[in-house]
Amino acid sequence: FISSMTMFMSGLGANFEFDLKKIIALSTLSQLGLMMGILALGSFELAFFHLLTHALFKALLFMCAGNIIHSLSNCQDIRYMGSLIVYMPLTCAIFNICNFSLCGLPFMSGFYSKDLVVEVMSMSYLNVFIYLIYYVSIGLTVCYSFRLSYYSLTGSFNFISLNSLMEEVGFMLKGMMGLIFLVIIMGSVLSWMVFPSPYFICLPVMFKLMALLMIMAGMFIGYSLAKMSISGFLVSLNN
Repeated sequence: FISSMTMFMSGLGANFEFDLKKIIALSTLSQLGLMMGILALGSFELAFFHLLTHALFKALLFMCAGNIIHSLSNCQDIRYMGSLIVYMPLTCAIFNICNFSLCGLPFMSGFYSKDLVVEVMSMSYLNVFIYLIYYVSIGLTVCYSFRLSYYSLTGSFNFISLNSLMEEVGFMLKGMMGLIFLVIIMGSVLSWMVFPSPYFICLPVMFKLMALLMIMAGMFIGYSLAKMSISGFLVSLNN
């Protein structure tokens, strides 16, 4: 119960947060809640597997966020960001892939662990409240990830109209480019290494499609939240 409420509250908090680091930190807290929840169900190997895959893409997500914040002179407000894909294409591409992995998009490393966690949870004998909280938390994860991508990668750049923003090909970017391959392929590799025998999942079609439906619903709600006209009294620096 505590782990499910941790997931839900941190996911809900991240959806209304404008600080880039806080959103990623709340996302980490949400995933820790998921790990503790699956640990409470007795699946120790599965919790460890999710910990490993999550460590990969979350470390890379923090590196991308650090690179963006450094380039914007320590500005962490995502409302000042926009069109970063034009100025920092490699960093933003890696950032987006990590976000997709966090959402549990098929065939990313996060998909292999997260989908398995949800299916094992669906096979357990739990009450409806826990099912509901888990699935809503998955939707919230996709929601804040999509909102973060929308704010930082699209729209107009709101920081300084006269700028020399660019990404430097240094140690940071080289490390990120090396780690991105692990984010893409290590989900399947770790699933072969961690589990001696594959999990047997027997679920109705509706339960199998539930995670995918929540991902799609989360994308729609995240897009709707990002398009809302509430700016939080932001004064653009373009004026």
